[in-house]
Amino acid sequence: MNVLFLCTGNACRSILGEAVFKHLAPAGWKAMSAGSQPAGQVHPRSLALLKREGIAAEGCRSKSWDNLPATPDIVITVCASAAGETCPAYLGQALRSHWGVEDPAHATGSDAEIDAAFMAAYRILRTRIEAFLALPLAELRQDPTRLKAELDRIGGLLP
Repeated sequence: MNVLFLCTGNACRSILGEAVFKHLAPAGWKAMSAGSQPAGQVHPRSLALLKREGIAAEGCRSKSWDNLPATPDIVITVCASAAGETCPAYLGQALRSHWGVEDPAHATGSDAEIDAAFMAAYRILRTRIEAFLALPLAELRQDPTRLKAELDRIGGLLP
């Protein structure tokens, strides 16, 4: 199964989602990320956070959803539409779920406060990815309606 983490810029949240999923996923599950309007580079704080957490970031780059290496089976949008952010709508045949996370790239304040915003986004995504991977995946792959319901439920989880 191919899981796409999608947002607008593909510089922070979707990159964190891709890297964490790759780090934790069982064999046969793959992650990728993309943006509808990619920033062109991964935010340096995202890369630094992944390194601190011991998660490989090789291959993570800001890219367009027009250049995906595989067709996604599941698309998880991570935009925070409640903050007025436009969340891209993936139009392919994938199962879709929304896991809104505030964009840490817009955090202001001291370095410590900005780092805390990145860590908060990371913790939310990691909590949700761990919950996703704790599901009976082999069983749910056969029941897309139930899988969608579970993914939507997980989209509201907080650490």
